[in-house]
Amino acid sequence: LKSSGRVVRGRIGVGIAEVTKDIAEPLGLTRAAGALVRNVEAGGPAAKAGVEEGDIIQRFDGKPIERSSDLPRLVGGTKPGSRVTVQVWRKGAARDLQVTVAETEPDRVQRAQRPGSPGSGAQPAPAAANALGIGVIDIPEDRKSQLKVKHGVLVEAVEGVGARAGLRQGDLILSLNNQDITSARQFNDLTAKLDKGKTHVVLVRRGESATFVPLRPSPALAPAR
Repeated sequence: LKSSGRVVRGRIGVGIAEVTKDIAEPLGLTRAAGALVRNVEAGGPAAKAGVEEGDIIQRFDGKPIERSSDLPRLVGGTKPGSRVTVQVWRKGAARDLQVTVAETEPDRVQRAQRPGSPGSGAQPAPAAANALGIGVIDIPEDRKSQLKVKHGVLVEAVEGVGARAGLRQGDLILSLNNQDITSARQFNDLTAKLDKGKTHVVLVRRGESATFVPLRPSPALAPAR
């Protein structure tokens, strides 16, 4: 403030959420800590460094992130232009990325979580026949380009477990536990093999944000008599 006449704060261009125990365990984390990346600003510092939706930021410039609220405080207190190491957890392993911190624009408004995001109790669509209650279809290649995704499947129907977790028709499923989803057939094959006694997580994208949604499969239903 003394040197520039204004408050200068750093930013890296990510939207974040808390990491819960139900999310941490299926992803191979020993405890619930860090900041879950829900969205990455296109062309922003984090995007240029390779940060992706679904990453768990564990350390920033050598400092541990215990809760998601730790990250904005540390980033904001970093001088713009500084190049720092950000440790993220991705697909069962930690990796270090080099991020050049930018300056927060005075009129920049942080996007709040949109109403109706996964977990908010959306209305179920027509029936889906698998243990997660989620019916999916492949995403056409031209639609992938439009949605700016390299992989994933489109939710066509949802009931039971998936509906109670807030998933809805039109959501994109990008991964199941630590595995990228590349086709509807692959998703259904993986779903059929899930341990019914454990909680699993799907990375769900809706609009411009993504989040992990914990799900516990339903036991197989006996045929009607």
